[in-house]
Amino acid sequence: MKILGVIPARYASTRFPGKPLHPIAGKPLIQHVVERCQCARSLAEVIVATDDPRIAGVARRFCRVEMTRTDHPSGTDRIAEVTARYPCDAVVNVQGDEPLMDPAVIDAVAGALADAEMSTAATPVRDPAEYENPNAVKVVVSAAGRALYFSRRTIPYLRDAASRSVTEQLAAFPFLKHLGIYGYRRETLRRLVAFPVSPLESAEKLEQLRALENGIPIAVVRVNYESIGVDAPADVARVVELLKSLNG
Repeated sequence: MKILGVIPARYASTRFPGKPLHPIAGKPLIQHVVERCQCARSLAEVIVATDDPRIAGVARRFCRVEMTRTDHPSGTDRIAEVTARYPCDAVVNVQGDEPLMDPAVIDAVAGALADAEMSTAATPVRDPAEYENPNAVKVVVSAAGRALYFSRRTIPYLRDAASRSVTEQLAAFPFLKHLGIYGYRRETLRRLVAFPVSPLESAEKLEQLRALENGIPIAVVRVNYESIGVDAPADVARVVELLKSLNG
């Protein structure tokens, strides 16, 4: 199976304009992400998908770049445009603001596409601060490893333990936090972006719910990886320190 790794990148950002080009430990943020993807064994090629010539000019130094339309409502739509041009079987969508992405997570998500139309990853909720944090999206998974539902609320509700502390509830049930990485079969991605925004997607502001509402099963691989993204300028210092520890 030929699988592409595609990183959607845009310059405009409310909290951090120009984020993909911000220097981190001597390299632009987007280069760190690309290099982590290039370490994944499952990807035939890594591509940056952008509508901004500033990002394109920098990214061409270290990977293939595909210019896309400026009117895409989401990164998924941007990736679909790129995938339509390339002879491939599948694609993995890697977030452009995770410079510490583990290549093993990419390989796990890509590997799940052998038996699934769409795939993603989840990790155990360990930090009590994430228990009720709507930005830490939760997922519940079937016995077959398929997503049942994603929510910004904490799911499931532990009726018999509802009065206990958050720490006790985390110990009582293996809550899962969704990681924002997706794998798609090429044809599945084409179908997905053709569907209108679904009611649950609109309510939760979670794109993956469009797939579930339209009958596309999502395989969920469980990994021991904590998503560490750069959402705002204040996150840069923390990422620099983590990079130093990784590089010895």
